[in-house]
Amino acid sequence: MSQITEFATEYLSRLPGSIRLVDIIEILLITFLLYHILLWIKNTRAWSLLKGIIVIAAFILIAAYFEMTTILWIVQNAFGVAVTAMVVILQPELRKALEDLGKKNIISSIIPFDTLRATEEGRFSDKTINEIAKACVEMGKVKTGALIVIEQTQSLSEYERTGIDVDAIVTSQLIINIFEKNTPLHDGALIVRGNRIVSATCYLPLSDNMALSKDLGTRHRAGVGISEATDSMTIIVSEETGKISVAYEGDLDRNLDGDSLKEKLKLIQNKPEEEPKKRILWKGRSKGEK
Repeated sequence: MSQITEFATEYLSRLPGSIRLVDIIEILLITFLLYHILLWIKNTRAWSLLKGIIVIAAFILIAAYFEMTTILWIVQNAFGVAVTAMVVILQPELRKALEDLGKKNIISSIIPFDTLRATEEGRFSDKTINEIAKACVEMGKVKTGALIVIEQTQSLSEYERTGIDVDAIVTSQLIINIFEKNTPLHDGALIVRGNRIVSATCYLPLSDNMALSKDLGTRHRAGVGISEATDSMTIIVSEETGKISVAYEGDLDRNLDGDSLKEKLKLIQNKPEEEPKKRILWKGRSKGEK
């Protein structure tokens, strides 16, 4: 071990200047950031844009090699506009990347952004889970379309304002009545916060995910869209088939039954785990024991 240390010390001493521990940490951080930036580019529309930029850069290098002054002058004057155009084109992807960064546990553990505190029953009670599942199963039987958004840590206030205030306790009868056909509140989404229905007939952003099945309608695309934009969970009941689906983190799980829906809701309930009860061992003889 000492020989390895001596070799490393001798090798580093031959390099120009002195390398500090901070320099090594800086190199690792830059490598980490570049890796995640490239990973982000590959998973977005920026990947196609990057390939186009590489082609343009190759063309500029050829123009510089042959001293094409006119082309170089155009490139020099258009560079600032091109950077601004890239920011405008990639605005949705940049916003999504910053939102994902804000969702990281390392950030939330340092800065407590979350305003919802876990109670003994979690974000919502078991009764609320049962009422929502019961309503969805009943609506599925009669093919009543429904769109229910369950709020987590990210506020849905901007979508809540697009609807009509309800502010009522979650019950299966109320949910079924809201989505009943030809009623004033049946069109749009229902937003649930905690154990209360806060708003109905809300407008949601549609997903532009091309991987979604073509047989999915606007209701399913809206459910996936809001799950991409926020950390909410959305329940969709199909008006055509009566089948229940759940959209969460941009993914869509289809053909769920009542029990599967309850399990999905329990994933975001954030209910604290119960401490195991300590067994009391009684010493001595019980009553009537010989």
